[in-house]
Amino acid sequence: MKNLRIIAVAVLLVCFLVFLPSCQRRPSVDRYGRINLYWAMWDYRLTVYYTAIIEAYQEKNPGVRIVPVDLGSADFSTVLMTQLAGGANLDILTIKDIPGYANLIRQNRLLPLNSFIEEENIDIELYGGIVEQLMVDGEVFALPFRSDFWLVFFNKDIFDAAGVPYPTNDMTLDEFEALARLVTSGSGASRIFGAHYHTWRSTVQLFGILDGMHTMVDGNYDFLRPHYERVLRKQDDGIVMPYALLRTSGIHYSGVFFNGQVAMMNMGTWFIGMQMERVALGQAERSRNWGMVKYPRPEGVPAGTTLGTITGIGVNRNSRHREEALDFVRFVSGLEGALILAQTGTIPALLNDEVIDKIASMPGFPPDVNSREALNVYRTFLEMPLHERSAEIEIILNEAHDAIMTRNISVENGIRQMNERVGRILAR
Repeated sequence: MKNLRIIAVAVLLVCFLVFLPSCQRRPSVDRYGRINLYWAMWDYRLTVYYTAIIEAYQEKNPGVRIVPVDLGSADFSTVLMTQLAGGANLDILTIKDIPGYANLIRQNRLLPLNSFIEEENIDIELYGGIVEQLMVDGEVFALPFRSDFWLVFFNKDIFDAAGVPYPTNDMTLDEFEALARLVTSGSGASRIFGAHYHTWRSTVQLFGILDGMHTMVDGNYDFLRPHYERVLRKQDDGIVMPYALLRTSGIHYSGVFFNGQVAMMNMGTWFIGMQMERVALGQAERSRNWGMVKYPRPEGVPAGTTLGTITGIGVNRNSRHREEALDFVRFVSGLEGALILAQTGTIPALLNDEVIDKIASMPGFPPDVNSREALNVYRTFLEMPLHERSAEIEIILNEAHDAIMTRNISVENGIRQMNERVGRILAR
């Protein structure tokens, strides 16, 4: 009897150690005979569009059950790779960021989508150039379904008080600067700044990639010189808040806009919902009369060219239900999914007139034509392009940005540091 118990324990131990991946597999069919599609994601209960998308898809496809698998936000990409390495049954993979996407491709975890895109006649032009930036050796492994891109938010009351025309949807960088100077007024605690640049490097550096001739992984950053010089000039002239003050005081960009301290603010579309909510709650009385326009552009660049980040969705190469998983990807990243996201106040990656109208019809959205038109994007460049060293490069760019903006080093020396340090990384 004792020997039998020892053998049984040994068998269980072998099962645990050797067959652990298969033990972790989730059932592919539920008790009602529906196909289970497991969707890897983060912050399921905090993200309003997840439930809306799942319910809408299941209503159209009663034979399929979408099962959310929340892997947490902080270490999502690491946990996802661990699960996949262990053989976990995950069919649909959410792409949180570009480094995570690159890693999934390197590990051969994502199903190529080119043939699927062709068979389904998916018009990638509706994504504003994003899909092309997700290609690796000509192949796409995920489709974007959510996007946040940069706009200019402005306070109409400040412009009215100054007797200055509102910003337009076709401003060059020179025109934007001239406008900021016209609406700057006051002094001390009552000063109104013409524009606002938050402390992120993206608020300065990314103007340099709008022409499509450069990226943030080029290794040579001489093209950033005029943009740093412009922002520092505005800082010296009191047109924008000092970077050092923003850093040391921890001033949040939302507060300066809510409180009517800035006439214009460069910020992402995620701020739309924040502003509408604060106005509705009566917590933004000094900015309740607001609007949006397209991002300012370098000379010669088409209006509506902007910068952004995306959330993508792809299929696990080892999914047991590829066909159904691909159909779900089509739904989420297509027009049906885009309209659902728009109803929740989220900006989808696919934008056409129907989707934009849905967003613009939300209670609290600015009623003027320019604000609606601001969402009509010509092209979106990814803030950080697909590159295996992007995470390391970003650290260097952040450090140099902080040193330049605090005047610890000159623009020239800061750019030299970027060139040298990133150059060494690229040479490995």
